[in-house]
Amino acid sequence: MSRPRLALTVGDPAGIGPEIALKALSSKERPEADWVLYGPRTSLEDRAARFGLAGPEALGCRVVDAGGGPFALGRISAEAGRAAAGAVLTAARDALAGGVDALVTAPLHKEALRAAGHPWPGHTEMLAEIAGVSDVAMMFVGGGLRVALLTIHQSLRSVPDAITPEGVRRVVRLVHRELPGFGAARRRIAVCGVNPHAGEGGLFGEEDALVLRPAVEALVAEGLDVSGPLPADTVFVRAARGEFDAVIAAYHDQGLVPVKLLAFGRAVNVTLGLPFVRTSVDHGTAFDIAEAGTADAGSLLEAMKLAAALTTTGHV
Repeated sequence: MSRPRLALTVGDPAGIGPEIALKALSSKERPEADWVLYGPRTSLEDRAARFGLAGPEALGCRVVDAGGGPFALGRISAEAGRAAAGAVLTAARDALAGGVDALVTAPLHKEALRAAGHPWPGHTEMLAEIAGVSDVAMMFVGGGLRVALLTIHQSLRSVPDAITPEGVRRVVRLVHRELPGFGAARRRIAVCGVNPHAGEGGLFGEEDALVLRPAVEALVAEGLDVSGPLPADTVFVRAARGEFDAVIAAYHDQGLVPVKLLAFGRAVNVTLGLPFVRTSVDHGTAFDIAEAGTADAGSLLEAMKLAAALTTTGHV
């Protein structure tokens, strides 16, 4: 496939999504593809006029209008959450039907989704449900790191109970399967401990010894190159130096802090396990600068490049 058909959802229309979508599509680094924008046309036209950007048609893009608007910039609303979710669901259905080859997504706002009555805390859960799959994982790529998460959008208090040997094995196997597509043929995987010092022999918690270690040992017995549980305060340094090809983090901030420290604005979020390629930005809706016209489209552009590469060649 020399020219893929790629969907670009503009995210919450009250945030920076429509702005960075137009900026990324205007970039000389924009990958070759037939781009289809999913989102409220009113928001795209507003940002083009407001910030002096080229509109969708001038950029050679088709728009699947999510309707609604105008939307107040920088404000949470049920209307914006409804339009944003509708655009993603429409794009996902088109991907499942073969109408587009991959999804690239600008950020959603979790409170707006909830205000609209939607149960999903984010893209990953929404796309897994619409695709009818449960074996999915969130992986961030950037700064020389590839970091997948055992748990995603849940409270820190609930994390230890949410981590099970079955869940660890599932995520590690999925990452092991997908790593060659990201240029990591050796597939050396490190699993982070949940507790400080990976539990320090049970002094700082038992989850590492009772849950993570048996899961890692079982994976090693299957022939996978897996190490852990390892202290999270040093494992990312080792991975950045090339000792590991991917790190499995126990919870959201444990994994995303090092990636964003090294590559904020250039990292890419990939959903593993879907029946289509899906990439996204490494940041949120940035309501605080939605009216300023200063949003950086770098992460979205990297997500577009990665989606195009994975769709056309199957690897980066």
